[in-house]
This record gives sequence, structure tokens and C-alpha cells, in this order.
Amino acid sequence: MTVTPFNDGWAYRRPLGPFVGFGGEQLAARSVRLPHDALRDAERRPDVPGKGAGAYYPHGAYTYLKRFPVPAAWEGCLVRLEVQGAFRRAQVFLNEEFAGNRADGYARFFVDLTPYLRYGEDNELRIEVRSGEDSRWYSGTGLHRPVLLHVDRPVHIVPDGVVVSTVRLEEDQAVIDVVTTVANAGLSSRTVTVSTTITGPDGTEVERGATPSTLAPGEQAVVRQRLYLQAPALWSTDSPALHTARVALGYDPADDVVVNFGVRTVTVDPRKGLRINGAPVLLRGACIHHDNGPLGAAAIGRAEERRIELLKHAGFNAIRGAHNPLSPAMLDACDRLGMLVMDEAFDMWTRFKSPYDYAADFSQWWAADLESMVFKDRNHPSVILYSIGNEIIEVGTPHGARWARRMAEHVRALDPTRLVTNGINAFLAVIDEVPALLEAAGGGLNEAMGGTDGAFAVVAASEAASERTAESSAALDVLGLNYAESRYQLDQQRFPHRVIVGSETFAPQIGTLWPMVQQNPNVIGDFTWTGWDYLGEVGIGATAYAEDPDAVAALEREYPYLTAWCGDLDITGWRRPASYYREIVFGLRTEPYVAVLRPEHSGHTITMQSPWAWSDSVSSWTWPGFEGEPVTVEVYADAEEVALLHDAEEVARGPVGERRPMLARFDTVYRPGELVAIAFKEGAEVGRASLSTAGDARLTARADREHLRNDDADLAFVAIELRDEAGRLVAAGDRTVTVAVTGAGVLAGMCSANPKTQERFDGSTWRTFDGRALAVVRPTGAGEIQVHVSSAGLDPVLLALSVAELASHRGSPSSRLTIHPKG
Repeated sequence: MTVTPFNDGWAYRRPLGPFVGFGGEQLAARSVRLPHDALRDAERRPDVPGKGAGAYYPHGAYTYLKRFPVPAAWEGCLVRLEVQGAFRRAQVFLNEEFAGNRADGYARFFVDLTPYLRYGEDNELRIEVRSGEDSRWYSGTGLHRPVLLHVDRPVHIVPDGVVVSTVRLEEDQAVIDVVTTVANAGLSSRTVTVSTTITGPDGTEVERGATPSTLAPGEQAVVRQRLYLQAPALWSTDSPALHTARVALGYDPADDVVVNFGVRTVTVDPRKGLRINGAPVLLRGACIHHDNGPLGAAAIGRAEERRIELLKHAGFNAIRGAHNPLSPAMLDACDRLGMLVMDEAFDMWTRFKSPYDYAADFSQWWAADLESMVFKDRNHPSVILYSIGNEIIEVGTPHGARWARRMAEHVRALDPTRLVTNGINAFLAVIDEVPALLEAAGGGLNEAMGGTDGAFAVVAASEAASERTAESSAALDVLGLNYAESRYQLDQQRFPHRVIVGSETFAPQIGTLWPMVQQNPNVIGDFTWTGWDYLGEVGIGATAYAEDPDAVAALEREYPYLTAWCGDLDITGWRRPASYYREIVFGLRTEPYVAVLRPEHSGHTITMQSPWAWSDSVSSWTWPGFEGEPVTVEVYADAEEVALLHDAEEVARGPVGERRPMLARFDTVYRPGELVAIAFKEGAEVGRASLSTAGDARLTARADREHLRNDDADLAFVAIELRDEAGRLVAAGDRTVTVAVTGAGVLAGMCSANPKTQERFDGSTWRTFDGRALAVVRPTGAGEIQVHVSSAGLDPVLLALSVAELASHRGSPSSRLTIHPKG
């Protein structure tokens, strides 16, 4: 088997007339390197049908084109296209002949091109994609994940045909199974020897095996090899040791299949919780959407890896792909960096949530799409949970339970080594009974979004929810509960054999939620909504003030809101105050953290602040124009009391935990200088943190990597900041910044974290937000890249990056797509 990246040499266009594909008037095609999101550069408008759910982007329909030579030597081989993600309802044509299709925009799929090839000449590949009102978030449109070309000999290892699993761990060894599926597409019987070589994390060989196998024409054979690794390094979040299996059929080494895997076991039970390699683990989880901010939906390898790096640095040890399967590039990053994964298949089953969503395709495609997810995931040690759905309304009905059981068993048949879950929202599961339940509890629908003390908690803990979700929950290994922590302790008695995970929770409530996870052994973790800000569902975490004439007091905010504004990290990757609060709650940070509510809203009336919203705060003590004005200061600390000092003079002191666990809040007056928060336990100081007023702003720019590779997976992220001479961030006084990229690269995207803006990701000029902006540079060839960053009245910054040519790609995609963070 040879696997070749197929991401260069594409062009895309948008039809002008009513016909998407062959025929009809077309706009001129534009060259592009995949992965790519064509919708990102469309015009956002307030009147689009999808409104704020899709970030005010319109419907999209695009054609992707590629011409490529087909050597005469390929005749007699099998040629397949691997599409890792095409949003959505993709149709694949080769030389104007229909070759294959896929409805789901996140499913990885293969198309057999062999019958339509023209040998010894150029061939034309065309892929049509379309989207619109088919998601509750920004989906993007296009070939948003990589495309690969597989060329196989008649007798070959099938795609996804090598599966490595840990059978058991012993004191001195690990027992693993390597299961290889070989196919014979030739016209005569063949006997081949399946040879497997295992290398350890340091690259040295640790085990090998060889098994002969005879295949008749048209036959597939499964070859099982049990191998024994002596004292292997185990994979865990703290030590993500990766082994490699190389499986050969005796051809050229380029035909070998190379699979990275981790030696580890995963178990759960309601008394001992989740254990990895026998050691207990609590999931400090982040729900994340699939978009990459200024890149739109494009799953470029380095962008996926960077998100995992930053999420792990912020204290998370697990992610949940919401609400669709994660990309192979992100799973590779999770394997390397030690991040656990709950990979999720569907946001709906048979009932629609959006006018044109996957519910129309579910009954035809569900089994194939589950196979796609499992086959993609089952060699990744990071993946420990498969989720078959998110907030599925049907789980409260008998026939919905039938669907749950059917899917859970299908997943187990494909991969019996991992756990099956489903993110159940009990409120939605019994939605028809909610008015009666709230009336009986003395509540009302206005409290429905009130979190643990509101209707969500009341309904989730009701006997109706217990009874109606019992059958579908019994089909699972782990019950995922969305906003239903009121069941944690209840289910220890009601369902003593049930294991629970908080699959989706309100981020601001982590101070209450995490102790519940720690105190209930049947609960294995918490996944906050969300770890990283995302496009669409605009403004669900924003604060609306009565004094703002443009603000709408609604969960979905007005145009030009762009992001949900509810992530611990914003779309640039910068940690917001809520992230540091969470880190303190997790017990991973001992220093206090200081944040200041924006003084321009001091005394204003909040008309809308959803349970996903953190305070409207910034970690800054630089507020020019507000000298002598009232200001509110928040201090996050694992302490009993906090003292607030300004220039060494105490200006406030108070208890921690009155408004929220591990949080103290003070009203004071803004004066330039140094603000210090000192935390106390039993009268003794346990930590302090400070903020100082910044001086005059200077323009700074720093790339996360200076040495790049000329491939489709690499990027450089350039952090643009306004800082004073001492390096302090100047969060006030935002200004316009322009980026120019010349040489062997292009500006792939630019943004700030501003959740409400009309600026474009393909623009080269943005206004900073809280003193920061981000530029993303993508290589286009080997050589040097110059990045010029400028802002009127400030000294410009020039960065020099280098791009190395990459050797030709041959072999397994898992080995080829490895990215090293430091270049």
C-alpha cells in the first residue's frame, strides 16, 4: 500500500446558476491547498436563513477540482481516494463519472476510483459539497480535512486493516494482539507472509512475528498475531509513550502499513471509577467544536495540535468532540500529547434540530458512519469513549431506546476495547412532561436555564426522567449526563451499577461541580461547555446590558456577533479569566488570579447573562479614562479570605466563596498603580497575585515556530500584542494592525478574540481586542517567509521564518502526518 497526500493542486469555485455541478454558469476557480473551508470567506449578513446559529454565514455550495496524472503502471492496482471530511453531502466524480458520495460532513470515507481511471494521461477529479441550516453551529463548507490517495497491489492490506489492542498487562510484560485484514483482488490464489515488527518509543525493535496466509481470488483473510512486549512503557496522560507496528507483505517497504499505538488498559465501575492501567483518573474535560477560528472549519494539522497543547496547558486532560467525530490530525495530537478523548458520532438521530440536518440521512447512513468513526479511532490510545449521540430527544421513548441499544452493540462489535456513552439531556428526553413537572415542583419555564438550582436540576432528578431514560441508559457502559448533575448522588441508590460522566456542564459552575465529581465514585469526570470558543451559536456566553442600545436580551445575540464567547480559551488560544478559575478549582494552581470587570459597564443593568457566561472581566489594571471611577475586582483563590492592596495600602478585605466557591469580589475605585491580592487560610498567607498599570504601548509579534515544513499540515501562529516596555499587556487602547506576508508563505487567516465584529478572517487588517490579535501563516514552498506587522504610530515588527522542503511522502498516513511542535 502506498498512501500519498492529495492536498495540493486543487481549485475551488462557486456556481452562479442553479446547477452546482456539471454545466451551469460558474465563477472562476481559485487555487487552494487543502484542508480548506470555502464558506469562511463568504459574506456574513444579518438576514441569512441560519441566523446566529451559523454565525450569520449564508448557505454554501462549492466545486473542488483537481487534475492529476495516472501512470500506466497503476493498471492492475486498486486506486482509492480517502476523504477525511467533506462538508456536506459530498459527491465525487472522476472524469465526469459519478464515483461515490457521503452525506455526513465529518465522516471519513473511501471512494474507489479504479473503474473510472484513464491510464497514461491526466484525469480530472471533481468533488461537490453543499451546506446550509444543517447544524446548530458554524459548520463551514468544503474539503475541510485532508484528502489522501491509496494505490494498492492486488494482494494488499485493506485500508484501516491493521488493528492493535492491549489484551492484558502483567508485571513484566504486555500482551497485545495485532489483527491484519488482507485482501486478494487478483485472479489467482496467493500465499503471502504477514510480518509485523514492533518498535518502542525510542525506535528500537521490541518484538516481531510472521504468519503465512493463503487467499483465493476475491477473498479477505484476517490474520491474528499475539505478541509479547517485555516491560513496555505504558501510555498515559502524564507519559504518552507511543509504540509503532510495521506490517509488511514482503513488497517494497513503501507498501508497509505503519500504525502508532499505545500500550494501555481502560476500565470503569461505579465504585472505583475510571482507571487507566489500573490507576484512577478523573476526567478534567473540555467540550470543543471542530472549527479553528480564523481558519474556519479547516482541520490543518498544526492548528489541531496547537489546540490540544493549549488546552492541556490550561489543565484539561480530556476533550469531547462536540458533536461530531474529531479529525485524524487531532487524534494524532492527543496521542502524542497525552489527552484523553470522547469521540462523538451524532448530534441527532431521527428527529430534526435544524431544517436540513443529518436526521434526513440517519436511517440510511448511521451504521456506515459509526464504522467510519470506529475504524478511524481504534488504534488511537487517546480515545477511551465512543459517544453515539448528543441530547437525542428519542432516548426518552421505547423506540429511541431500541436505537441506542442497536448502535451501542454495533460499536462494540467493531471495537470491544472501548467504552460506549451517550450525552443525555434529561430535560429534552421528557420535554413533553416538563410543564407538569415544573408546576409540581413549584417552578416555571423561566427557570429552565437556571442550572443546578433551576428547572434543569428539577427535571433531571424527577422520577419521569429516571423511568423514561432507564432503558436507553442501560445500553451504555457510561451514562453521559448533560446539565443533570442533580442525578449524581441520586443514581448511586437508584441505579447502583451505573457509571456517569458529566458530558456537558455549565462552565461557571465548576466550583460546585468538581467537588461533586470528587465525592461521587460513580462519576468519572466533567466536560465543560466549552473549552475553546467557537464560531456560531453566537453570544451565548456574552453579557447584555440595558444601557447598550444595540444589545438584544436573548440567548442568541444580534449581528455582527461571530462567536459563542463561552470558551475557557478564546478563538486565538488566549486563556480567559474563567480558565484560571477552573485551574484553581482543579487543584492545579496555587497562586490566586485577579480579574477586573470592565469599568465602562460599572453600574449598568445586566439584562441577559446565560448560565454559560462568565463575568465580563479582563485581567488588567490599565483603564485610562476611568481614574477615580468605581470598579469591581474578582480574586480567584483556594483560600478563606483575601486582602486587596493598592500600592501597598489595603483597600478591601473579605471572605472567599460568598458568591461562588473560591471567588472573592470587591468594589473599589480605579487608580493607576499596583493592585495586589493576598490569599489567607487560617490567618496565614497562602499566595498572592498582582496587576500593574501598563505604560505606553509598543507593538510586539511572536511566532510560535520559526522553522516550518513545506507540507499541508504545517502553520505558524503569530501572536500580535500591545505591550509596554516592561512587557505588560496593554489591554486598553486597542488599535488597528496590518500584517503582510511575503516569500514562501501566505497569510492563511487573521483575527482577534472580539466576539462581535464585521472583520473578515481573510483580511490582513484587524483591530486588536483587549490588546491582542492573531495571524496564521501557511507555507507555500521551500524558502524564507517575511512577516511584516505594522500599526500607525508604532514601530513595525518584522519576523523571518524558514520553510524546509519535505521529502516525498510514501507509506502510512499515521507516520507521515506526525507534527513536532518545535519544528
